[in-house]
Amino acid sequence: MTHSSSAASAATIPDAAASPRHIHLDPDHKPPGTRLSREQKRRRALTLLTLFVLLAAGAAIAWYLLVGEWNESTDDAYVAGDMAQINSQIPGTLVSVKVRDGDKVQAGDVLAELDPTDTAVALAQAKSALANAVRQSHGLFNQANSAQSDLAARAQALSTARSDYERRVTLARTGAVSSEEVDHARQSLEAAQAAYNAARQQYDARRVLVAGTELSTQPAVEVAAAQLRAAYLNSRRNAILSPLDGYVARRTAQVGQRVQPGQAMMTIVPLQDVWIDANFKETQLRKMRIGQPATIETDLYGSKVRYTGKVASLGVGTGSVFALLPAQNATGNWIKIVQRIPVRITLDQPQQLEQHPLRLGMSTTVEVDIHNQSGPLLAQQPAPGAVQTTDVYARYNAQADALIAQVIQENRPGTAGKKG
Repeated sequence: MTHSSSAASAATIPDAAASPRHIHLDPDHKPPGTRLSREQKRRRALTLLTLFVLLAAGAAIAWYLLVGEWNESTDDAYVAGDMAQINSQIPGTLVSVKVRDGDKVQAGDVLAELDPTDTAVALAQAKSALANAVRQSHGLFNQANSAQSDLAARAQALSTARSDYERRVTLARTGAVSSEEVDHARQSLEAAQAAYNAARQQYDARRVLVAGTELSTQPAVEVAAAQLRAAYLNSRRNAILSPLDGYVARRTAQVGQRVQPGQAMMTIVPLQDVWIDANFKETQLRKMRIGQPATIETDLYGSKVRYTGKVASLGVGTGSVFALLPAQNATGNWIKIVQRIPVRITLDQPQQLEQHPLRLGMSTTVEVDIHNQSGPLLAQQPAPGAVQTTDVYARYNAQADALIAQVIQENRPGTAGKKG
């Protein structure tokens, strides 16, 4: 019995070497020392994460206190600039258009030309009118001189008649001459006096037409000269000039088109002198002052190109105030909206515009450094001079003066008919 039960027991105990697939191992089962090390790593990771968060928060607070609090930025900002609208000063028909959109032009360049026929006819008429006025005015001077000579002769005749009359009156007292001769002498004196009076009136009438003037300052000559000046300027205005350097935009002029004064033909945009209109919220203007530095980024060039500038002026009103239909905030339907005020930023490095030109209306992002708050909120002095000037038309006045002087000289006494 004992041997059989032992054999049975031995038969029921599996042989480990014979059946290894029946052994089950727990993959999560690790020694106690290993589990403690993992918890320490976890606590260490949490500690590092907490330190990182605290450092990031500290850095953010430090950035805000040192940088963020002293900077105001907006992406509601756009490139702006002057736009010189080109139009004709006289009516006419276009016979030539010399530029296209995008072309570069300089001050004084001819942009288009009008048919010169009408103005050439008017100029010829004005020249003839001035020549006629000069000759007629010269006649007035001659008449005044003639009247003066006649007055002198009448004065001499009057003096002679008075002497004859007085001598005969003296002789008549002694009986040397008859009373009849005295009467004849008195009549001659009265006739000489009447002739002198008439000559005096004639001289005064002639003299008043030329008194205090010379040939070129005669009223009739000045009127004709003004008409010639206008005709000459109109003849030169057939050439439509660019008043400044820039680029052509929105050209609508076409050959054969009949244009009127004030009609828009094209626009000249001086891209070398643009600025930024940044629309800041009114809550951002508390520490903003004129003269504070600014940096500008554009959507075109991105963060690789940063323009530098400064605050030139703070707007005097919100955009809604100057709108065609301004807001009626006194009505019952009112919702408060944070307003924006335009701030002009001027670019202070022209070479940046030469390397990376801007176009009007481009979107930009502006950041203003408000550390220095010593500048004013509004301009304290008026503009020192003209903001824009051009002298492309001034030469026409000098040319008109030269033409007037030439016409007057050619029609003076002794030179009339001599040209060349």
